[in-house]
Amino acid sequence: MAREIDPAAVEFGINTFGDVTQRPDGTMTPYPQVLRDVVQEGIVADQVGIDVMGVGEHHRDDFAVSAPDVVLAAIAAKTERLRVSSAVTVLSSDDPIRVFQRFATIDAISGGRAEIIAGRGSFTESFPLFGFELSDYQVLFEEKLNLLAELLKEDPVTWSGSIRPPLDGVQVYPTTENGIRTWIGVGGSPESVVRTAHYGFPLMLAIIGGEPARFAPYVDLFDRALDQLGKERQPVGVHSPGYIADTDEQAAEELWPHYEVMYSRIGRERGWGPTTRAHFEQEIRHGSLYVGSPETVARKIADTIRVLGAERFDLKYATGPVPHGKLVHALELYGQKVIPMVRELLAEQPVAAGASTSAR
Repeated sequence: MAREIDPAAVEFGINTFGDVTQRPDGTMTPYPQVLRDVVQEGIVADQVGIDVMGVGEHHRDDFAVSAPDVVLAAIAAKTERLRVSSAVTVLSSDDPIRVFQRFATIDAISGGRAEIIAGRGSFTESFPLFGFELSDYQVLFEEKLNLLAELLKEDPVTWSGSIRPPLDGVQVYPTTENGIRTWIGVGGSPESVVRTAHYGFPLMLAIIGGEPARFAPYVDLFDRALDQLGKERQPVGVHSPGYIADTDEQAAEELWPHYEVMYSRIGRERGWGPTTRAHFEQEIRHGSLYVGSPETVARKIADTIRVLGAERFDLKYATGPVPHGKLVHALELYGQKVIPMVRELLAEQPVAAGASTSAR
């Protein structure tokens, strides 16, 4: 099943978890300054023409953002056109009613620019922090997603499940003017893809390693599930890490030491082998690491959009303790050079998902 893509309609976003950055003197930036810097990065994104900024949630010492909705509200109040999104809302350890209320509030502050990306998250530190059992991982997400889907209709909610007392015709406030667009973030589970189709939500694929083309079967599964369930066609988006500098060599050299710090730590925690420069270079050349000059990154993004029929591409622009100034420059290059170039490339050679091309 092929997905036709309209180059003019493709959206381009950025994501951050508020990685604690390194200052020019080599010391680490204090959390309060990191948070102010993330707000400033949102302002830059608005100014250079980026469509969406997603802020993710973590509860560990290498990330400053634990309350993304608060950061998004600050960004919303200081921007004019940028949509503000979670990336992701870890729904399993949150309260769906409060999620709806917080994002309905952001939607009002921003004039209708709020959106939610709900998911399980790639880390589990929020479970013990908020008193949840990891053994309840599946039922927590299933039931909370079901409740959130009802809340998003903005009608009185009647709902029952095993995780909280039932609701009987409860209206939740504030309501919005035009609803809140809500995506489901998926890491590659077929069950998660079908679940997203069941609710009729857009699908955001978190592709953080390997060749992007390997996710094409999931896009096809999503479209077939929507069709079989009698649901309307929904957008597919891609979230992947990357970094942009003036040249390919500069981008790789600037990112590598910070990438190594972050992935080596995660690797130790999860029992992976050591992160190597060879693996880093392989991901840049053939995988899902969008690192290089504006032209190199633009060509790789265009290839991914073509092979997956994606209508949204979110670049996770912060990976490890990359200094704030370098992140700002990367955002400027993304908005001013990469995005226009991707649109030109797509217009020159539009390709539907399912064709023989592959992301390089």
